[in-house]
Amino acid sequence: MKIDVFHDTVCPWCRIGKKHMELALAQYDGEVEIRYHTFFLNNNIPPEGADFHTYMMAKGRGMVTDIEQFFDAPREMGRRVDLTFNFEAITKAPNTTDSHRLIAMTPADRKVAMIDALYEAYFENGQDIGNRDVLVSVAESVGLDGADVRGRLATDEAHQQVIGEAMQGQQLGVTGVPMFVFNNTLAFSGAQPPEAFLQMMQQAEDLAL
Repeated sequence: MKIDVFHDTVCPWCRIGKKHMELALAQYDGEVEIRYHTFFLNNNIPPEGADFHTYMMAKGRGMVTDIEQFFDAPREMGRRVDLTFNFEAITKAPNTTDSHRLIAMTPADRKVAMIDALYEAYFENGQDIGNRDVLVSVAESVGLDGADVRGRLATDEAHQQVIGEAMQGQQLGVTGVPMFVFNNTLAFSGAQPPEAFLQMMQQAEDLAL
């Protein structure tokens, strides 16, 4: 079973969807290869980021008067699967290009840990994951060499890769994340419950017969 996951590092539903997928895989007997791909919820955010409150209220386009309205649902759904979201700690809406580059640079055996560490840094600790000092610290937390990561982030390494992945997602018709593609044949989007993952994997298996 192959599962391709399109995600962004500042997407709360991506974090929840990933956890739901993992809960489903704990009940699945077959072998699974998971590949994570870049998607930008907003690639127009400047490299230095934007004020989080202002950015979120602009997303509401005048229909949202209380920023907490954005957060009630992911907070509650996250709580059900032991994920913490401290949105009140976030002050910066970051440009996520470098965070995706960091994931791309990470060895395969630490890639999932890196994604989880980025989610924790942003959603639990309110850190600016567009800041390279923060990214170096996150990299060190999963066992990477900080000086090496800092030097590589200062180059254009993996830049074309993450841009290419985002373009591939657009070409496949991905308009929102998380998006999960099973065996290149079936797909769904959103933080679906674990049961939905198991059903989709079974359907993908049946089609492969």
